[in-house]
Amino acid sequence: MASRFLPAIALGALLLAPAALTAQAQSAPGSSPTPDWITPPSNLPRPERGDRTFNLDTLFEALKIAPDAESAKAIEERIWSVWMASGSDTCNLLMGRMKAAADEKDYDLAIKLLDAIIELKPGYTEAWNRRATLYFMQKDYGHALADIREVLVREPRHFGALSASVSSCKRSATTSTRSKPIAGRLRWIPTLSISATS
Repeated sequence: MASRFLPAIALGALLLAPAALTAQAQSAPGSSPTPDWITPPSNLPRPERGDRTFNLDTLFEALKIAPDAESAKAIEERIWSVWMASGSDTCNLLMGRMKAAADEKDYDLAIKLLDAIIELKPGYTEAWNRRATLYFMQKDYGHALADIREVLVREPRHFGALSASVSSCKRSATTSTRSKPIAGRLRWIPTLSISATS
């Protein structure tokens, strides 16, 4: 009988989990652009075990009905943790080295490491997303948009890639009409549409 209430208890705990606040760095004039889209927090919860697709579907359903911004933020962090899990020790090692290179602003090395990860595991969506971010920071908006498309082929609900697509279209002088359908896709998550499209 207690097992019947376990999913409801787990969902309740998930909705009430405290949200971590992340500060977004501001870029100095003349430096590489800072992405103004949704990015993963630096401190993520451990991903749930079990069926990845089921976990994501459950989290997205919970996100749709999140009662407030704090609950939505906690759910978003859980979604990011699922996306970040590569399932490969080699990819995890290379992602760690990529992050260190990106933190040192060695974007060329970071992109080469992501190239290797994508070659090893082309289905790892977050490698494509991170490479899009690095291309954006190098003002290579064409490659950034190409990688964003790869992310959205693999995960059409990827709110980070959706918001990045809108931002990249604006910066690359692409007509704003191309970014409107993408921005519209963010509106199904009310807490995201405010931050991602403004």
